[in-house]
Amino acid sequence: MRGLVLAGTASGVGKTVATLATLRAIEGTGRTVQPAKAGPDFIDPSHHAVVADRPSRTLDPWLQGTEGLRRNYARGDGDVCVVEGMMGLYDGGAASTAGVAAALDLPVVLVADASAGMESVAATALGFATYADRTDHDLDVAGVIAQRAHGGRHEEGVREALPDELAYCGRIPPREDLEIPDRHLGLQMGEETPLDEAALDAAAETLRTDRLLDLAREPTPAAEAATEPSPGNPPEGGDPPRIAVADDEAFRFVYPATRERLSERATVVPFAPAAGDDLPPCDGVYLPGGYPELHAAALAEGPALGSIADAAAEGTPVLGECGGLMALAETLTTVDGDTHEMAGVLPASVERRERYQALDHVELRARRNALTASAGERLRGHEFHYSAADAASDARFAFDVERGTGIDGDREGLVEHRTLGTYCHLHAASGAFDAFLDEVER
Repeated sequence: MRGLVLAGTASGVGKTVATLATLRAIEGTGRTVQPAKAGPDFIDPSHHAVVADRPSRTLDPWLQGTEGLRRNYARGDGDVCVVEGMMGLYDGGAASTAGVAAALDLPVVLVADASAGMESVAATALGFATYADRTDHDLDVAGVIAQRAHGGRHEEGVREALPDELAYCGRIPPREDLEIPDRHLGLQMGEETPLDEAALDAAAETLRTDRLLDLAREPTPAAEAATEPSPGNPPEGGDPPRIAVADDEAFRFVYPATRERLSERATVVPFAPAAGDDLPPCDGVYLPGGYPELHAAALAEGPALGSIADAAAEGTPVLGECGGLMALAETLTTVDGDTHEMAGVLPASVERRERYQALDHVELRARRNALTASAGERLRGHEFHYSAADAASDARFAFDVERGTGIDGDREGLVEHRTLGTYCHLHAASGAFDAFLDEVER
């Protein structure tokens, strides 16, 4: 599958809108397009999925390792893969957009804000291209998309100023209906605020689709999808375990690879706690991240959290990530100061804060055997949250934090019964979900 990477000069330059317009433009040629996202993100990929009608692949060398990243790319399904970068091209250390592009040897098309410049856009792009020589990455910055550029003299000025080695790949017009609303964790989700179809079509028409397709190429070395991993040992009777996975407006943050891995080894039973669903019959529970703070009243009033507490007390394995941790806590206080009773499984109270409390790639070392790792094992993940958890003095923790913030700066992962709640989000490539399923099957 050929691919290219759309990278920004910085955060906030309009990479997501440029990516959505590129997806639409390539679809318009009759090709099947596979979206992907560099770095840890659940929100931008939700917009990709609305436009491309298929899940967006996550490409992050910190979470997956280089080989895992290549395998995840290869599991995509399409003629052309469009990878949206994270932050600016060179930002992010080990998991930068530059690192992702280099790992796959895909060309980079730079998304540059042209709202207040013409020749300066070309100068910026040329600087980004030549800066690659000062990094450890073998990088090919091959083209430019002028974001928020008018047509006529404005577009012409940008195009003519670009050197021959940087292809002009078109522009995204400055339109209010091409702006995606945001909130405390970033943009609103694609299902909530999809871009206006007519506006997206207009943006796609101002791109040079022929040049984008000319630049796209196969990754080197060729990526190969992973073979089906061992399914583990099903419980007596031979039926796979049933895993209840929360899936609604409060619990949205799940990587496609995680859904795939759970489905390979278990029967996944989705349920919607914020919509009033009760916990279905199951052998294990997965509460992913999301926005429980926006739906705390509905969660407190519904039956699911009480049923989860009962299941946890009976020894059912329960895994909660970030929003899942918040729902498993004793109480959740919203930014408005309203406090709601949660499941009460984990000995902590959680409060939503005005500013983010953690944003980083994470490395953890297991202090004891836990749902996602054995004692002494290390896990890599990421964290991004605006809440803080005040754990009881006798709370038990599963991990020491080697990198990141965790729950209290040094420790991560509250443990009670066979329940684990972390602020850390994990990818299936880490092996964490296989460890969880092994525990369910034990």
